[in-house]
Amino acid sequence: MIAFLLLPIYILLNYYAIKRIISFISYLNPNFNTKKIVITIVIIYILFTFMILLGYLMPYNLISQNFKLLGNYWLGILLYMIMFLFIIDIIRFIIKIKNKQIIFSKKVVIAVGIIYFLAVISFSTYGIINSKIIRVTRYTVNIDKKVENLNELNLVLVADLHLGINTNYSEIKNMVSKINHEKADVVVIAGDIFDNDYDAIDNPEKIISTLKKIKTKYGVYAVYGNHDIDEQLLAGFTLDFNVKNAVSDKRMDKFLKKANINLLRDNYILVDNKFYIYGRPDLKKLGRDIKTRKTAKSISKTMDINKPIIVLDHEPNDLVALSKNNIDITLSGHTHDGQIFPLNILMKFIYPNSYGYKKFNNMHSIVTSGIGVYGPNMRTLTIPEIAVIKVKFK
Repeated sequence: MIAFLLLPIYILLNYYAIKRIISFISYLNPNFNTKKIVITIVIIYILFTFMILLGYLMPYNLISQNFKLLGNYWLGILLYMIMFLFIIDIIRFIIKIKNKQIIFSKKVVIAVGIIYFLAVISFSTYGIINSKIIRVTRYTVNIDKKVENLNELNLVLVADLHLGINTNYSEIKNMVSKINHEKADVVVIAGDIFDNDYDAIDNPEKIISTLKKIKTKYGVYAVYGNHDIDEQLLAGFTLDFNVKNAVSDKRMDKFLKKANINLLRDNYILVDNKFYIYGRPDLKKLGRDIKTRKTAKSISKTMDINKPIIVLDHEPNDLVALSKNNIDITLSGHTHDGQIFPLNILMKFIYPNSYGYKKFNNMHSIVTSGIGVYGPNMRTLTIPEIAVIKVKFK
């Protein structure tokens, strides 16, 4: 119920924003400071503020889905509205402390206001456009193991598709096209394939048909993440009490099977007797029929450790423990590389590898920023991507 706990903070931030905006408009022209105009501005602002909540309260239909989508855009815009207002007020406070007699001229106030609105519009527009442009990020790793008749493996990693309101057919079509361009030997999906609400997927059969077109030598393998469950969210936060027992919508399982995607749930597959792929369940939301996920130490116990071992784990945790237990590569998503500045900076303090490549002992860890978005429908100072990994063997 985090969504309800954060609601008072959300309301206070919006109150702060609308109060400062009305103050600025009134300063520009006192004629705007009439009761009628102020009420009109406040009503429009409140509609945007609670659009995402209205979408969840309304009966499920096209209107409620569009309300949720617009609400997700608004969350990103609001972030930059608040951030730049804080910056302006901090600077103004510092200036006033140093010179208590200072009076800001109307020209200065107007200039600051124009810069503020341009900054919010620019960051938001860039973030929205940037979130739809999938890039290719490349890595090369060397594994000190010999594989018979295989010198290197062309592996493609994707994650965090978040199929639903924010991500649909056009993004998936683009993703599949880029994957096939790389002529992948194997493709892995490191969780959060869905965005909780299966009904929010527009024409799932069309997306299944597109995913089936992924061309590989050894197949497509996936694990579930914390969003691959049937759970109600508001602004990206859970509305359910019993999240520990949350499981995937059975339609999600059927979706993957029909798309020829092999789902791994705390088990492994030995691919063509050459290398292992192990798929871990999500750290916090284990899913159907899994009571406790296997420890890092137990994963490789029944494997031939002379063969390369690749572990898929949605959230980049247990990296040090995995590196001490014969794992060669771990592939993850979840972090989105922060998705929106300045959250990019925060992520670096939360995860041992929040994005990109990092080595732990002899183990290679690669975390992708993913394809889709979570909550605010934008990306700033991070990119949607597929990760192409050339794995070279001894």
